[in-house]
Amino acid sequence: MINPMQPTRRTFLTTSAALTLAPLAKSAVPREPGVKLKLALNAYSFDKPLMAHTMTLDDVVHFCAQQRVDALDATGYYFPGYPKAPSDEYIYNLKKTAFLNGVQLSGTGVRNDFAVPDASARKRDIQMVKDWIEVASKLGAPVIRVFSGKARPEGYTFDQALEWMIPAFQECAEYGKQHGVILGLQQHNDFLKTADETIRVINAVNSPWFGDILDVGSLRTNDPYQEIEKLVPYAVSWQVKEKVGYGAKEANTDLARIKSIIDKVGYRGVLPFEALGAGDPRERIVAFLNQIRTAFSL
Repeated sequence: MINPMQPTRRTFLTTSAALTLAPLAKSAVPREPGVKLKLALNAYSFDKPLMAHTMTLDDVVHFCAQQRVDALDATGYYFPGYPKAPSDEYIYNLKKTAFLNGVQLSGTGVRNDFAVPDASARKRDIQMVKDWIEVASKLGAPVIRVFSGKARPEGYTFDQALEWMIPAFQECAEYGKQHGVILGLQQHNDFLKTADETIRVINAVNSPWFGDILDVGSLRTNDPYQEIEKLVPYAVSWQVKEKVGYGAKEANTDLARIKSIIDKVGYRGVLPFEALGAGDPRERIVAFLNQIRTAFSL
């Protein structure tokens, strides 16, 4: 009997060919030229109060409305019962709160790991992603944020891990297509460390329902701004952070430079930001929001 999680010779050869040809593919996001941006807050900015249950996602929606932030990226970690999907009642109440306050639910996200050799573990995470694709669809959120894996698997090459990872992403992207939800891959200085590695995965998956969540703070191997510019054509959403990395060192994000890259390359859509520094999260978020508005004239 064939193990459905074990690639057949045909799927292995197909995947291998896709990985070999990936650099030649053109999987940039099809969109009109130019720039049109809406600001979104990533819920992770309120991680501590949300995890401590002193704040709810409804509270974050109201905060966005008060600060004239267009949208909320409602990370799945803060829904009751995560990683299990929340009840429809909870989903629809949050959706109603957002709608009545003029806040778009621009996305959600889960923490999967497809860089593991255990096929049963990957299968569990594939199902989790599918469950949350359905949650995103019910929320009216057009994108779900996913990851490649926590680390390079010990004893395996990068290419060997891609042979597990690409079919998993393809299966999830196809499920996203069925529910009208784009799968967004956030490169996070984990398994994926560079723009070229991320683009290779996107091209190998080769689906219009799969793109990049451009995390400006996790591109630490090369010049982060050159890496950001490479990824903009593949971006379906962002994570604009207070810091960029140069190896182990950090520097304040040059927001004006990011704006100039976006103006040069073009991007239309939401621009989620995440404030992670020390201090009161409300004050920290407002301070970073004001910097973004000044730099982007928003």
